[in-house]
Amino acid sequence: MGKLFLAGVGGFIGSTLRYAVTGYAQQLSRSIDFPYGTLAVNLIGCFLIGFLSQLAETRGVFTAESRTFVFIGILGGFTTFSAFGNETMNLWRDGQNTLAMANVAANVLLGLGAVWVSRALAYQIWR
Repeated sequence: MGKLFLAGVGGFIGSTLRYAVTGYAQQLSRSIDFPYGTLAVNLIGCFLIGFLSQLAETRGVFTAESRTFVFIGILGGFTTFSAFGNETMNLWRDGQNTLAMANVAANVLLGLGAVWVSRALAYQIWR
C-alpha cells in the first residue's frame, strides 16, 4: 500500500506539472497549429527519466520507494512517453534491437489505431 500511495502522490505532482508546463510552453510558442506544449513535456520527461535512470542504475541513488515516487509517480504523471522512451532504450542497450523497434512500432501504430477506432466508435454511438 505504501508504494501505491507514493505513486499516487507523485502522479498528482507530475500531472499538475504537466498541466502547467504544457500551458506555458504552448503560450510561449504562440502557435495554435502545433502542440508544442505536449512536445515540450515529452522531451523534458524523456530527458529527466534518462538522466535519473542512469544515476539509479550506476550510482544507486534511488531506493525502491523513491523510484516508485519519482519514476512511476512524478514522471509517469508528467508523461508516460518518458517511460516508453526509457523502456525502448533499455531494450536497445541490452541488444534487443528487434524488440526495441517492435516496441516503437507497436506503441506508435497501435496507439494511433486505438485513437482512430475509439473516435470512430464514439462517433457511431453518439451521432
